Amino acid sequence: MATKRSAEPRSAGDHRRYSSAVTEGVERAASRAMLHAVGFSDEDLTRSQIGIASTWSMVTPCNMHIDRLARAVARGVDQAGGKAIIFNTITISDGISMGTEGMKYSLVSREVIADSIETVVGCEAMDGVVAIGGCDKNMPGCMIAIARLNRPAVFVYGGTILPGKHKGKDVDIVSVFEAVGRHARGDVDDKELHDIECCAIPGPGSCGGMYTANTMASAIEALGMSLPNSSAQAAVSRRKTTDCVNAGAAVLGLIEQGITPRDIMTRRAFLNAIAVVTALGGSTNAVLHLLAMAHAAKVKLSLDDFTRVGKRTPVVADLKPSGTYVMADLVKIGGTVPLMKAMLDEGLLDGSCLTVTGKTLSENLADVRPYPKQQQIIRPFSDPLKREGHLVILYGNLAPEGAVAKISGKEGLTFEGKARVYNSEEKALAAILDGRIRKGHVIVIRHEGPRGGPGMREMLSPTSAVMGRGLGKDVALITDGRFSGGSHGLVVGHITPEAAAGGPLALVKNGDVIRIDAVKRTLDLAVSAAELKRRRKAWKPPRPRYTRGVLAKYAAQVGPASRGAVTDAEL
Repeated sequence: MATKRSAEPRSAGDHRRYSSAVTEGVERAASRAMLHAVGFSDEDLTRSQIGIASTWSMVTPCNMHIDRLARAVARGVDQAGGKAIIFNTITISDGISMGTEGMKYSLVSREVIADSIETVVGCEAMDGVVAIGGCDKNMPGCMIAIARLNRPAVFVYGGTILPGKHKGKDVDIVSVFEAVGRHARGDVDDKELHDIECCAIPGPGSCGGMYTANTMASAIEALGMSLPNSSAQAAVSRRKTTDCVNAGAAVLGLIEQGITPRDIMTRRAFLNAIAVVTALGGSTNAVLHLLAMAHAAKVKLSLDDFTRVGKRTPVVADLKPSGTYVMADLVKIGGTVPLMKAMLDEGLLDGSCLTVTGKTLSENLADVRPYPKQQQIIRPFSDPLKREGHLVILYGNLAPEGAVAKISGKEGLTFEGKARVYNSEEKALAAILDGRIRKGHVIVIRHEGPRGGPGMREMLSPTSAVMGRGLGKDVALITDGRFSGGSHGLVVGHITPEAAAGGPLALVKNGDVIRIDAVKRTLDLAVSAAELKRRRKAWKPPRPRYTRGVLAKYAAQVGPASRGAVTDAEL
């Protein structure tokens, strides 16, 4: 049975439900004058106004081509009888800022992007939205805004980058981070490190493995908010341009049918998204972002939903960072839709969920052909890489409200070791590169949570340094921060409550024994309750690191990672 369409009454003027407020009547002459100045004809004033939210900038290769994609979407809108209005929002580069103080702005940018799109569309009375994202935070930022506004909308992914080549092997941004660790170990000299950095990013598009951008694009498509296979197209390709033109037309179809985002973004659709992320071996950031998107859509979603879906969904995609292939390889064999068709046939997806095509997921997938028989990227469900999901939610006396581990199986399922405690990412990275971290250590990085950082930085630099130094199976890393989709090894993040909020992580001392058990789904500190009580009495909350500006505002408003680190929780 298809998802129920919007029950709100419609009239002949519904195609201009919002824009008529600024185009109709004698008293709106000044509004029309302003619109004429930006290119509106009298006929345009009678059309649905569609905002094209572009995340273009030259800040990052992920988004450097999106201005062209925005113009293609606008063509699709105009050709379908609407009136396109392109506007911009910001983006930042995780890859450039990673490991620096600037990375604290990364997760903050998700909220800024959501707020800015909501502001423009709400202020300018647009009837629908097409949002184009190409990097980790602007994608969920776009979706949060779309869910809040609840006006007909389509999301377009900017597309994946093609891999670079070094000594005949595919390389990407994570290859560079790991080369830094290998350089510290003495396995890579200055020239080779320079050669890798010069060839790893060959052009436009999002980081090439199943990192956060490709993970979120796949999740949004599975959610029903992108056209089929929008998540699996190269950034610079005819298919991506066609995807954009079609998205422009699709939003007019949604207006005509009265379908809004919350008709599509249901709880069942979010469970579909979690299942696809699991099958693909996607980023831990999907947990944080899907929780935030569900909050914006007024859908109940929790950490435990990831456990429930993970118990019945195997990992079948052999994709980086822990696997072999990159997204461009998946594109060549058909993209994500054959996987979703196979999952539907296995009973792992709910095919009745509505999508932006105006059809159900089952209808979209009805004629999809399977992958070629000789491909090795997507394993059969009878022989998966991992029989249960890799996103493992842990609880215990170190994480009473939950933590998120990424367990591929290659790094082991349990670990016990002695804590080496650092109050910032920089201090931990220096210790790893200097050789102070040895086999049997659990690296503890705290005061990097949403409030404490503030901004919940990604720990790609230290996790890559661990791998580069050859310690991937010998040490564990835990943090109240988060991880890049490129991180792998035995890592646990999103520990809640965070240290700055007085969580147990704040009480850990060097030498304490920490136990991680992905089978029992536990994260525990081997210290008595009495000793923890004594330490808590002596603990004092840290002084805020920022007292003015966007980081200070974020720290004052942000909620816990276990609920998506949102800044607009209901009072």
